[in-house]
Amino acid sequence: MTQKTSVNRKRLLLLALLLVAVAAFFATGAHQWFSLETLKTYQSNFQAAFDQHPWQIAGAFFIAYVIITALSLPGAAIMTLLGGALFGLAVGLVLVSFASAIGATLAFLISRYLLRGPIEHRFPGRLTAINRGVDRDGAFYLFSLRLVPAFPFFVINLVMGLTRLKARTFYWVSQAGMLPGTVVFVNAGGQLGEIERLGDVVSPGLVASFVLLAIFPWLARKIMRLVQRRKIYQGFERPQRFDYDMLVIGGGSAGLVSAYIGTAVNAKVALAEAGDMGGDCLNTGCVPSKALIRAARAAHEVRHAERFGILTGQDAGAPEVDFSRVMGHVHSAIADVAPHDSVERYTDLGVDVLQAKATLATPWEVDVGDRRVSARHIVIGTGARPAIPPLPGIDQARVLTSENLWQLEELPGRLAILGGGAIGCELGQSFARLGSQVTLVEGDEQLLGREDVEVGEHMATTLERDGVTVLTQARAERISHDGGQRLHISRADGSKDSVEFDYLLVCVGRRANVEGLGLEALGIATDTGTLELNRQLQTRLPNVWACGDVAGPYQLTHAAAHQAWHAAVNALFGELKRFNVDYRFIPAVVYTQPEVARVGLNEREAKEQGIAYELTRYAMNESDRAIAEGATAGFIKVLTVPGRDRILGATIVAENAGEWLGEFSLAMKHNLGLNKLLGTIHPYPTLSEAAKATAGAWKNAHKPERVLKLLKRYFTWRRGA
Repeated sequence: MTQKTSVNRKRLLLLALLLVAVAAFFATGAHQWFSLETLKTYQSNFQAAFDQHPWQIAGAFFIAYVIITALSLPGAAIMTLLGGALFGLAVGLVLVSFASAIGATLAFLISRYLLRGPIEHRFPGRLTAINRGVDRDGAFYLFSLRLVPAFPFFVINLVMGLTRLKARTFYWVSQAGMLPGTVVFVNAGGQLGEIERLGDVVSPGLVASFVLLAIFPWLARKIMRLVQRRKIYQGFERPQRFDYDMLVIGGGSAGLVSAYIGTAVNAKVALAEAGDMGGDCLNTGCVPSKALIRAARAAHEVRHAERFGILTGQDAGAPEVDFSRVMGHVHSAIADVAPHDSVERYTDLGVDVLQAKATLATPWEVDVGDRRVSARHIVIGTGARPAIPPLPGIDQARVLTSENLWQLEELPGRLAILGGGAIGCELGQSFARLGSQVTLVEGDEQLLGREDVEVGEHMATTLERDGVTVLTQARAERISHDGGQRLHISRADGSKDSVEFDYLLVCVGRRANVEGLGLEALGIATDTGTLELNRQLQTRLPNVWACGDVAGPYQLTHAAAHQAWHAAVNALFGELKRFNVDYRFIPAVVYTQPEVARVGLNEREAKEQGIAYELTRYAMNESDRAIAEGATAGFIKVLTVPGRDRILGATIVAENAGEWLGEFSLAMKHNLGLNKLLGTIHPYPTLSEAAKATAGAWKNAHKPERVLKLLKRYFTWRRGA
């Protein structure tokens, strides 16, 4: 018997015992004793029993109260009145206060044991968000609920049991929060003869008083925040009027989207950018790299055209690469996209584009060039730049990064690449296809270190097939310049090696552009490399926000745009409503051939986070379109909640995988399971049909075997066999 089966049986046994106890409570008529009429009728009998056996009656009362509360049975209010009638205010208050808190905690633990596991299993994403709120404000929220007798306390017990709130916190907060209401009911028990109904105890006026008492902590917190806000801004003079509603620093993807959103809702917006509009994505990242990848793919297609029966003459398989024209194609792509991000376009949209360096002077004022402008809110979207490791000898080496790569005029004969992440793999494959001798050096055990092991292995095999020498578990130590440039590395087994190169392409990460913004003087922390922000993308200064690479944790254009929406909307409308940024459904693509595309969890992350999952796998060599294209390398891996079709994550290694990953992203975002994908008609033959085939593989593994056996008997009977 597995541990999971054993736990489930214990849960079922406990649930059965609880149901029997509750059923017995009502079947025996015990519930009829817990009424105001019964209490008043037998009050003298209860009093006489207590006078004769005070300790026994007090103990029995305490135990009965705990059981009733733990089982969420009706009668707690009547028991509280009885406590006041029998024991008086002081003793009754002590007995009821502790009994109610202990019983509530037992109900809390019962709910946690029986329900939390199954509900977390069914709604993991939703409970994760709730638990984050509980970690932050759980005790405060519970205390406020306990102060209002109008809320059914047994419901609070059961619901809080589904969260990650600590049991000891639940106990002491419950005891403290229920105390005012307990005092009222126990005290009322002393005047039992004057009470005709429970409403006489909890009058509308008294409930209103408790509501005000519950609201008070929230008001106090608001006041404390105002005090803290004044303290944060101490020493700075807030302008009487502002030039802009929002000023955006940085004209990259994050800044452009923020400015666009601001002007779309008729806010007055300024955008400050000292360099080229469009940022890294347009000028040194997404656009030029994809143009280069496409050119390299063309060379690869010519080189391997013969497998499709296409001959290119005597020099078949050896295309001539004119690197200057390749780079011309790259710069042409940049020029064609540039108008989308241009000063002219954003000026036409209503944005004041300020083409100068921006430095924060105060929380509301920014020096842009030789002028100072003010804004109610400031959004920082200054992006990031390639990180250069402090290797001895690197200062004298011919180093390329994603910034200066595009100024190359000649194809590197020998290219060493430091870093086996997405950029290193993409450019490594491309330059190898264009004719460079490429060596890729990665210190980790695999390429694409965040992906599953088999994805990294597949990438290594793919690159090696294209002529790239892949060295994993190889740590760069220094660069020598004796008779040429050489990268010295140490291997995992302790051996030493070296790689001779003409150019060294560094792809080991990026550093946020936080220097020169005046952040230190304003107390905005940058110790972590990126800006320290809350979940609304707000810095310690309530009116200063950030998005994009400078904010982390992702360095993706679409992630920057996602953050930009939150930063702009929270800045402009934060007094009314704020939105926490949600990273659960952010897709990512490595643009090699085949591409590696993922959204949500992979196996590595699921195991690290202790999330149970079920794996469904589909090989691309089963896809008819992949076979026709000669692109059968790759696979799809989908993680689902065990026994259910709810998608936790999908990884695709396939031709153009990024183009059809969106189907899984959409399904996850809107909670559509694999059954819905299976029921969706896909055009044939397409690569995206593999998504439906993967859903079919999941369905086949979850066939209703008992139903199928019955159907087999049914059809056998119909045939008269």
